Amino acid sequence: MLIKSISGIRGTIGGKSGENLTPADIVKFTSAYGTWVISQKQKGKNQKVKVVIGRDARISGEMVSKLVSSALQGLGIDVIDLGLSTTPTVEVAVADEKANGGIIITASHNPKQWNALKLLNAAGEFISEKEGQDVLRMAEEENFAYAEVASLGKKTEVHDYIKKHIDKILALELVDKKAVREKKFKIAVDAVNSTGGIAVPMLLEALGVETIFKVNCDPTGDFAHNPEPLPEHLRDLSKAVIKNKAHLGIAVDPDVDRLAIVCEDGEMFGEEYTLVAVADYILKHSKKGNTVSNLSSTRALRDVTEKAGGNYFASAVGEVNVVEAMKKNKAVIGGEGNGGVIYPEIHYGRDALAGIGLFLTHLAKFGKSCSMLRATYPDYHISKNKIELINGIDVEKILAGIKEKYKRQPVNTTDGVKIEFGKEWVHLRRSNTEPIIRIYSESESQSTADNLAQKIISDIKEIIKSNRNGLSS
Repeated sequence: MLIKSISGIRGTIGGKSGENLTPADIVKFTSAYGTWVISQKQKGKNQKVKVVIGRDARISGEMVSKLVSSALQGLGIDVIDLGLSTTPTVEVAVADEKANGGIIITASHNPKQWNALKLLNAAGEFISEKEGQDVLRMAEEENFAYAEVASLGKKTEVHDYIKKHIDKILALELVDKKAVREKKFKIAVDAVNSTGGIAVPMLLEALGVETIFKVNCDPTGDFAHNPEPLPEHLRDLSKAVIKNKAHLGIAVDPDVDRLAIVCEDGEMFGEEYTLVAVADYILKHSKKGNTVSNLSSTRALRDVTEKAGGNYFASAVGEVNVVEAMKKNKAVIGGEGNGGVIYPEIHYGRDALAGIGLFLTHLAKFGKSCSMLRATYPDYHISKNKIELINGIDVEKILAGIKEKYKRQPVNTTDGVKIEFGKEWVHLRRSNTEPIIRIYSESESQSTADNLAQKIISDIKEIIKSNRNGLSS
């Protein structure tokens, strides 16, 4: 499978060109991106165009990285190769190196047969929708002008950027190394055998954490479980926390931009509540400020923000949309309910490492257990469902039908359709990365959230029951 979107190029390794993420596709899309980067260079500046690249530990990463690097060099672009790295580390490096862009070679939470090219601009942020469309158009045209032999790009390997990234986190005013060290935390870490196995223990040691129990921290890329940090995938971490009487467990996805916490009793803190807890800490220890999360994230962030005297804003799903809304509304903290914390004081990107530094400081200053901290927040439950799209299904007609059916309720159509029922809500939208409709719902009880989602799924099936292609869920 090959998915071309504004957020990057994602696909399964092998198979036929144009249908999967093959070497030919990797070179084509890298060449398109490189051509776009060259087109963005300011006129009159003679310095060489340079791009930072880095990868997670998945098995295909080294192969893909070599193809990406060679294609960029072939265009005359200098490459700064971080090797095994994290998504936020590459983002930080683009800005620090004053590079013209960056490519992160990772398929995030997708299984090991997948890989992807995540594309960054000169600020180390994901390229915009318009920029992404320009890159896709260039890829279709394949009108690339490669450099002559005397003008080929050079590659420089830099292997200390994770440490540089960690140093920036330790320098943050609201990360208190002394408070964390004095708590003598015992922490279990599940890094799904990717680069978090390098970065997270390195960060914890730098924060003064002396006792670390490593679970799946060997960066082989042979993922020990489904790499999405959801409760059903974190049983080994939960067991390790209980067995070792750890204060908490930390889980990250393969490229370390999502953070999930396990409490001392083995129960989940809740991926949605990673951002809520960090935002609570930021809002209590900085000037009154605003927050942003996407439309599919928990209402708890809004509650915490308004309690602190700030304003909450919702964006369309997607990191680039959250960042845009954060800048527009001068948010002091933001992110996504999938454990993605965006703290502008370090950079505009989801950063599990920065999230860990802030969360541990918050927990240390709170002075009680992880589960007791979780109990201080509003208790909402999200039901996450999806419906697979079969060829011929008209998604826009489905969304329009749902909007019409619930027109008497508050409806937001910024991204798909979100319907509010008091403190409850349901959000349905087409995925940017998979051929599915995602249906998220939230309530103060899990059963009500599940029932609300099932009601909407039933409505969707009713709307399209005459479609002869059918629908599977």
